Amino acid sequence: MEWRAEGMKRRRLLARGLSVGAGLTAAVLMPQRVRAAGSGAAKSTAGKGGGERGRRPVLMIDPGHGGADPGAIGPTGLQEKEVTLAVARALANRLNASGQVTAALTRSDDRFMELAERVHRARVAQAHLLLSIHADSAPTPAARGFSAYTLAESASDPFAAALARRENLADGLGGARLEETPPEVAAILFDLAVHRTRSAAAYAQAAVVRGVDGRLPLLERPKRSANFAILKAPDIPSILLEIGFLSNASDERRLGEAEGRAQVAEVLAGVLSRLLDGEFFN
Repeated sequence: MEWRAEGMKRRRLLARGLSVGAGLTAAVLMPQRVRAAGSGAAKSTAGKGGGERGRRPVLMIDPGHGGADPGAIGPTGLQEKEVTLAVARALANRLNASGQVTAALTRSDDRFMELAERVHRARVAQAHLLLSIHADSAPTPAARGFSAYTLAESASDPFAAALARRENLADGLGGARLEETPPEVAAILFDLAVHRTRSAAAYAQAAVVRGVDGRLPLLERPKRSANFAILKAPDIPSILLEIGFLSNASDERRLGEAEGRAQVAEVLAGVLSRLLDGEFFN
């Protein structure tokens, strides 16, 4: 009977938290309602235009690096910060022109921005998904192609771990604020929010890779996970996309050309429109 009493206590605390809790209480109720992996594609209940109460889905696009932080630099001198910003701008323009998704950028010019500020901007925008775009140097020059990453305390493989270590050197990341919430309630709300958020991120990752397959070159095992600081927001599903690796001559050549960057933006715009305008919502 002990387990039953404990379960009732948790339910009472949760009910209390949903009425008086701060911080993650709102996060648990945000329109990031995606079924767990294996339960089938989630469908929109809001109709065309998606979102909760008819609100257009919001995508926050984060162009990696910027300002004094150039990111990776390819053999010919191409800088990652230039590639990510160009692709992010083109992607945002296409999505906004579609009228189905509202796309915003964490940075719209060449400036340095801390990881915490990038996540903060996604929160202020009430983003349904945070998409961080990168074109890093890979642990091996032979590695090339598109890949998508979700958060994991332990990396899925040494390759993903090496990328995360490189990205996390930028700065630290603050956590959610739960000062006004009773500790027991905060713990329950945090667990619920993290579970829902990570399930949504995994669903988005699979959908993006599936949509890109056959249209852009893919890295071997394109779905990976690692401890990326930019993905740690407990209340916003977040994925990191490597659109290629500047350490690879073929990828650098493709991403250094306007046509190659436009192709990446076009493919991602189609995939993300379908994801956010329909199947991402229950």
